Amino acid sequence: MGFINPSPQPVPPAQFVRLPLRERIRILSTHWADDGFGTPRVLHIVYIVKMLGLYFAVGLAITSWTTSHVHFTDPATWFDNIIVYQKLAVWLILLEVIGLAGAFGPLCGHFVPMLGNIRYWIRPGTIRMAPWGRHVPGTGGDTRTIFDVVLFLAVLASAVYPLVVHAESVRALPVGTGPQELIPPVAFIPILITLPLMGLRDKVIFLAARSEQYLPIMLFSTIFGAVALSGGATAADFVNLVVVFKIIICVVWIGAGVSKFGQHFINVVPPMISNSPGQPGFVKRLHYRNAPADLRPSRLAWFMAHIGGTTVEILIPIALLLTTNATVAMLGAVAMLIFHLFITSTFPLAVPLEWNVYFGFIAIVLWGGFDASIYNIWQFSHPWLLIPVFALLCFGPVLGNLRPDLVSFLPSMRQYAGNWASAIWAMKPGVEARLNELPLVENQIDQLQRMKPTPYERNDADMTLQKALAWRSMHSQGRGLFSLLYEHLDDIESRTVREGEFMCNTIVGWNFGDGHLHDERLIAAIQKRLGLEPGDLVVAYCESQPTPWRNTPQQYRVIDAALGIVERGTWKVEDCVREQPWLPNGPVPLLVSWVAPGYRRQATLTAGKDPVS
Repeated sequence: MGFINPSPQPVPPAQFVRLPLRERIRILSTHWADDGFGTPRVLHIVYIVKMLGLYFAVGLAITSWTTSHVHFTDPATWFDNIIVYQKLAVWLILLEVIGLAGAFGPLCGHFVPMLGNIRYWIRPGTIRMAPWGRHVPGTGGDTRTIFDVVLFLAVLASAVYPLVVHAESVRALPVGTGPQELIPPVAFIPILITLPLMGLRDKVIFLAARSEQYLPIMLFSTIFGAVALSGGATAADFVNLVVVFKIIICVVWIGAGVSKFGQHFINVVPPMISNSPGQPGFVKRLHYRNAPADLRPSRLAWFMAHIGGTTVEILIPIALLLTTNATVAMLGAVAMLIFHLFITSTFPLAVPLEWNVYFGFIAIVLWGGFDASIYNIWQFSHPWLLIPVFALLCFGPVLGNLRPDLVSFLPSMRQYAGNWASAIWAMKPGVEARLNELPLVENQIDQLQRMKPTPYERNDADMTLQKALAWRSMHSQGRGLFSLLYEHLDDIESRTVREGEFMCNTIVGWNFGDGHLHDERLIAAIQKRLGLEPGDLVVAYCESQPTPWRNTPQQYRVIDAALGIVERGTWKVEDCVREQPWLPNGPVPLLVSWVAPGYRRQATLTAGKDPVS
């Protein structure tokens, strides 16, 4: 990859766009194995500056301005003041909602401009996604109103308030603990009210704020912080607060680790490593069995996935949660810091860089700055209170793994587990251009053609977008989704095929890999505005695989914008993971469970087959 320009394409773009879809996927997936997205290195520098400068440095500066004991020029104070944990969480939730954190830039499908989120959410008329619009009065519809904009501005103000309010001192502290401050508990009440209300009107904003990560911090800061700051507080009350903070981060780690069981996650690691600008080519290839001929994961990839990933994310947090030994705690915290730095170095799609910096840094704060012999779960003064704490924190992950159709993969703690609801869109000629008729939407082909300083040619832009398809094909669910398209469409070669996550970004302003944001509800909102004909937009969609992972089929559905859901069925995950990304042996077997009355697959009509056979 170059510094200013993206990597050269593996074949001339004008030649590439005329090739069959299966051959295009083969070319780009094998190219991805060596080069990833091919992003210019200057863009990685932009991400690093944003991550370390805008988030970390500015966040610490704000913390130092609003506290008495945290000093920007004294790094030692960054690690032994618990208010750093609070302030950086508030700062990050604000950046996430604005769009300057995880969803920023080309690695998340925002090319020109690189900012999504707030641009969409302060404009009436754009599409919103109410989670329970049919059941919760006052939340129905899919059009953003003035009320939604005002509520969104209230969310922003509610996030700013605890960030800039000056801290209150904790009076009662354990022996050996230096002076401590907390954000006044009342400062969290506005965000605890406005963000859930916003979520009822638009789940996109609620998820973009990473509410499952940060609202528990704010909720427990309000409850346990109020006790620790009260006139009758004891040292044990402050210990309880720090321990709860430790529990929150450990539940996130352990939940993410558990989600990596099964057959999906090993397919995540090789394409993630291949996208890392710091990894030499031979290391990237070691993660595949025999690149470029065989792109299935190697034994090294298995080791990195399930020893370096799953095992680390489960066993070390359990040790951190249970240990009373300061040395063990510090070693575990350093291990988690290294873990998060490694993930950050790969620049994964959806770029959750600030989140990784926060969790790595806070691990050192919680276990390095607060002695584990004092601040541990065994010193919690009211053990019975741990039951509702754990119940609240584990509700999303447990329900989300048992019923992934009901819960976003974010509250389910399945970030980067490879087990995701996903979709691929197949559009007849001209449909992609019509998406520009939607409020504020500009399709990514047009965005890339006005990129500066090096605008893309049309075919080059198309080829670049199709790299996202290749990335999807390198994951288990991608092979099932492409199988659906091959089985359903006899005109697939004439269609524009796009990764659903990238399309979602242009339409609602944000996506972090959650297919629930671009399921049949978003397709229906698009149809209401564009009035497409049957067959114009066909979406292959799959749901996350529930537990138990092994031998549990993965559910799919086919969505026609004009007709709604037209077919449901399943595929076996083991059939997907044994295939190459480009499906040289043809589509994986599909088991059809339901077909809409009167619906017949296009490919079936051409071949003269029974669609349920």
